[in-house]
Amino acid sequence: MERGPERVDAEAPVRSGADVRVAGLTWRPFGRSRPVLDRLDLTLEPGERVLLAGPSGSGKSTLLRAVAGLLLTADAGDLSGTVTVGGLEPQSVPGSVGLVLQDPGAGVVASSIGRDVAFGLENVSVPRAAMPPRVAAALREVGLTMSPDSPPATLSGGESQRLALAGALVMEPSVLLLDEPTAMLDAATAADVRSVVADVVARRGLTLVVVEHRLDGWLDLVDRLVVLDASGAVVADGEPRQVLAEHGESLAAQGIWVPGVPDPQPLTLALDPAPDAAAGRVPHGRVVAAASGVRVEHRSRRLGGPSRTTLAVDGADLEARAGRSVALVGPSGAGKSSLMSALGGLTAPTRGTVDVALPLTPAETGDRAAARDRLAPPDEWSSTDLARVVAWVPQRAATALVGRTVRDDVLTTPLALGQDPAVAGRRADALLAALGLAHLAGADPRQLSGGEQRRLAMASAVAHGPALVLADEPTVGQDRLTWAAVSGVLAAARDEGAAVVVTTHDPGVVDDADRVVRVTAPAQPPPDPEPERRPLLARVGPLALLGAALCVLPLPALLDTWRQGLAVLAVELVLGLVGLIAPGAGRAPQGRLRGVLSRLAPAAVAVLGVAWSAWLLGGRDLEVASGAALRVLCLLVPSAFVVGFLDPEALGDHLAQRLRLPARPVVAATAALQRLQSFDALWVELMTTRRVRGIRADRGPVARGREAVVVTGGLLVGALGQASALALAMDARGFAEARRRSWAGPAPWRLPDTLALGAGVLVIVAAVAARLLLP
Repeated sequence: MERGPERVDAEAPVRSGADVRVAGLTWRPFGRSRPVLDRLDLTLEPGERVLLAGPSGSGKSTLLRAVAGLLLTADAGDLSGTVTVGGLEPQSVPGSVGLVLQDPGAGVVASSIGRDVAFGLENVSVPRAAMPPRVAAALREVGLTMSPDSPPATLSGGESQRLALAGALVMEPSVLLLDEPTAMLDAATAADVRSVVADVVARRGLTLVVVEHRLDGWLDLVDRLVVLDASGAVVADGEPRQVLAEHGESLAAQGIWVPGVPDPQPLTLALDPAPDAAAGRVPHGRVVAAASGVRVEHRSRRLGGPSRTTLAVDGADLEARAGRSVALVGPSGAGKSSLMSALGGLTAPTRGTVDVALPLTPAETGDRAAARDRLAPPDEWSSTDLARVVAWVPQRAATALVGRTVRDDVLTTPLALGQDPAVAGRRADALLAALGLAHLAGADPRQLSGGEQRRLAMASAVAHGPALVLADEPTVGQDRLTWAAVSGVLAAARDEGAAVVVTTHDPGVVDDADRVVRVTAPAQPPPDPEPERRPLLARVGPLALLGAALCVLPLPALLDTWRQGLAVLAVELVLGLVGLIAPGAGRAPQGRLRGVLSRLAPAAVAVLGVAWSAWLLGGRDLEVASGAALRVLCLLVPSAFVVGFLDPEALGDHLAQRLRLPARPVVAATAALQRLQSFDALWVELMTTRRVRGIRADRGPVARGREAVVVTGGLLVGALGQASALALAMDARGFAEARRRSWAGPAPWRLPDTLALGAGVLVIVAAVAARLLLP
């Protein structure tokens, strides 16, 4: 029976499962010569629960996006064939297909978990009053018990998966698609997520499709197993136990993790010794790195909100010895990655000590050798010193890419350290061949799949023979064959004499480790009982703040001399400083003026540039130059004061409800502003990658300026990747088809808003007065 588009309201009935028909589906991404899926046919009956398996690159995630109707949302390519859900195109009924991405954090669209869950309801025009009970019900259904005001950034991996699931379920879907929902989770958390999924699917009668590399845990929850081969064709389809009984050995040979088949052995690699390898400079069994009493804190601040400090590691001790491996295990969010980063000098600990043995180069002898042959704190080492000792495979492998081609990326660190190019090249080629990347040696590394990028990061990390290898979840997303290759590279590094430290939930990696260290999440300090006072600017609505900042746009036309500009600047500074005052009871907020100055720092470059140009073109007249500089400064100072108090979410509410601006550009801009808050972390990760790869500009303004340009390019590439994932998550919750939209947040106009707008007008009045009174 066909359904037409329907309006979802507070009393909407829960949809039961719908049938899915895929006929002749072909998808060839832009730039690829061969299709990922080629004339694929697949039928799912209403309420059927399907486990979709296959080796890396077989098109499993692509098929999920096709069923959700989102293949062209974030990717370009040639698409043919048909997909219907309940007889209709997937996006014709917003929310009828719920898609949960592999990285749940990539799909967060709001600054609180309640607002994030409500996003889909806004897209289908649910009245604001009807949203809270439906949001609360969805959060209860997935077992999230914290306040709806809680920020998503504070959630653990398992909680983030539950939040993504709640965001899909609140739309009352008939089909639920899950892309590797437990790949990044520990065993206990993964079991919890599977239990929630099984309960919800059974109670609602949903049609379910789950993509997983590892089949254990899901077989009892599904009634059908569909297997794709490396070309994207269906090679097995039926009742799970029967499929495994008939095809288990062949499926395992293709790389699928078949229950009951023993885990593969790590691949044996015979690598040429790295030239001047750092690993050879540390005797076997000696301590390469030691952390004692380490405490690591992470500070973050969202736009328009207070800063937040999270305790990641507290009082931790850890040793890594040459020729031995350590596996850090523990629940998601326990601080494993933070401890590992501190051990390698990638993160400076808040408290405690970290010592890493700095091996000698062949040229270092005598007193210099005696001074260097000791344990030393690494977080202040130069880039080349750190690179010679430490290698890092980050959890987000895309941030580890620094080369123009795949082979260039592997050779970056060896060449930066001055190793022999011919010897380094042979070692790089051997690593690429072992990891199944040899045929991609000339390809752009940013065009690789996620699993391929992770393997490339592994090859690049060990190519120069480091003394300490830090690998953060190195086997995630790998099939049996690529898992054996990654494990073989780790074993080869250890056999060469490196100390290897991995964070992992992978039992095979744990079994292969020489030592296992369990990490537990530290207890967070209790919140300060005395609330922080809010500055006056924080009490102003975002639309009024934006209006006050825009009031200064006529200033360049009103100001003629430097005296006029100085007078107006004085008025702006007085008004801004008044806005920073925080009256009332409670703790004084920290960093108010420092935040303004940090935002003005980049503006200083523009001001100086304008002054220099005006001086040159204005007959080298200082009055002309100072007047031009002050006009620019008067334009920028108000924004420096107000931008730190602009809440993107509240701004979107006001722009749409107060100014009646179109919903789609408002939501898109709001989501983009929300993502700006992650740019700081992405910048730090990119700079850390350059430092540990030996190419960080440690000194010299010209070198650092050139590096800033390069990293900015990487930041933009990363931002585009984040934007693609965000667009996919937004459209999966009805944003693509949203014609009329409601808003979960109010948009009030209060007395402080009027006063703030009046302050903006006062600046213009001051400019007019200065023009009349000052020559």
